[in-house]
Amino acid sequence: MVTLQLHQLEIPPGQRLVIRGLDWTDFDAILTELGEKRGSRIAYVDGVLEIRMPLPKHERLKSILSDIVKLLLEELGIDCECFGSSTFKNQKMDCGVEPDDCFYIQNYRQVIGKDRFDLTIDPPPDLVLEVDVTSKTQLEAYIRLGVPELWVYADGELQIYLLRNGVYQPVGESPISPGLPVKVWVQDVLNNSAQMGRSQALRTLRQTIRQHLAQTD
Repeated sequence: MVTLQLHQLEIPPGQRLVIRGLDWTDFDAILTELGEKRGSRIAYVDGVLEIRMPLPKHERLKSILSDIVKLLLEELGIDCECFGSSTFKNQKMDCGVEPDDCFYIQNYRQVIGKDRFDLTIDPPPDLVLEVDVTSKTQLEAYIRLGVPELWVYADGELQIYLLRNGVYQPVGESPISPGLPVKVWVQDVLNNSAQMGRSQALRTLRQTIRQHLAQTD
């Protein structure tokens, strides 16, 4: 039997490595060896670890979608704390995951100033953002961690899911922005960013949101 060290393995952008038959101690040791300064993302459920190396396309989409969420919350006057691709894990649930981005909204006060998370005492993120380009989101990990809202951008479309009775159910709009056509706005920004650039596309979205809110006052 040949034993390899993680530093001997190279995962090209857009590819993923799946390791099976790990216990929690193995998973924790691999996380430590991988370290925090890396470009890869991990997802672990029931002894199966997936290590993904995202493509530049994935990172561009993730960045724009994150900016949209932040802009939307700002214009609605909703406070939040953002923690990017922080590692969230729970030994009791036998799972761990690193989202593309995540936001504490309803529970933002509880995580102000935090550098580490212990999900036995800390709440999970209120909203998680995932972009599926070369792999699919590990829904089971987020279900176990109890993340109430999940945005997944896949196949050119945003899907919004809410956790209800232990299952993610697709919904038409986010509870943080009831009555607002967020899915349409997301696609408009992505289309506009390809034509006029990210900054102008986001400025256009800001104007659109303000006009919409003014009309509904």
